[in-house]
Amino acid sequence: MHRRPLLQGLAMATLGLLGRPRQAFAMGGTLPSLETVAPAFDLEGVVAGSTIQRNLTDFAGRWLVLYFYPKDFTGGCTLEARGFQRDLTAFHALDAEVVGISADDPEAHASFCDSEGLAFPLLSDPGGTVSQRYGSWIAPFSQRHTFLIDPAGILRERWFAVRPTLHSQEVLATLQTLQESSQDEG
Repeated sequence: MHRRPLLQGLAMATLGLLGRPRQAFAMGGTLPSLETVAPAFDLEGVVAGSTIQRNLTDFAGRWLVLYFYPKDFTGGCTLEARGFQRDLTAFHALDAEVVGISADDPEAHASFCDSEGLAFPLLSDPGGTVSQRYGSWIAPFSQRHTFLIDPAGILRERWFAVRPTLHSQEVLATLQTLQESSQDEG
């Protein structure tokens, strides 16, 4: 039979693909590569009832959990935000900040933060410019993607097709693992 050469050919092709660095694709576009500088952003938003302007350099020297989500006040987005709020103290204990981004305007974010008791920034990306840089945009919404950026601004992990109920714990566990492995190396 011809099965063995076919399987050997598939195995070689698979090894060839695994050996090459490739950009990841997800619904929403091309995700930025791991171990590269995170795409810059500069957006208006809200935190604790106040209008703010935040950019990537504001978080230099700290870990940043940057999560994109479709819309304030929807079921999955509310569950995800509640999870990050629940774990916010644990993230802060690991010197990490949490920031959410969607296409909603700052007024909607302010209402959402007030309604859900959110104490972390929500930034507004109405045209999806920043969401596009992160491969997280299908007009008119940001997609549910999360990026973990280290204190030097390097993209260390990314998630797409996120399960909102468990996601914060997943990100927190990855952050702890990355910090432990960097301590072991240092």
